[in-house]
Amino acid sequence: MTATAGATRPTPPLRVLLGHVLRRHRTGQRRTLADVARDAQVSTQYLSELERGRKEASSEVLAALCRSLHLDLADLLGEVRDDVLVLRSRTTVDGARVLSISSHPRAAGPTGAHDAQVGLRAA
Repeated sequence: MTATAGATRPTPPLRVLLGHVLRRHRTGQRRTLADVARDAQVSTQYLSELERGRKEASSEVLAALCRSLHLDLADLLGEVRDDVLVLRSRTTVDGARVLSISSHPRAAGPTGAHDAQVGLRAA
């Protein structure tokens, strides 16, 4: 299957997208891996692997991490959706490659909404 110019790149695996959002919240709260892992009752190494998208989290682990990060599961999944939409709108097969997904809290709004940014680099 050959990609055509202007076609969108495949979406990263869900585990990668979830990991980006989890890390974003943890670092946004200025918390360490050890702190969140201890609170969620998972190992620091496992949390690190989840954040890097190397491991799949069970629904129970996601729930524990959400509790630890004071994050509603629906909000976590909503941010993943937002990141996918950003990737879909900005990432094409015209030589650009996604380097990272990051977001910054909006100045207003209690919903935890964020502005996502995608880093691109020519291949």
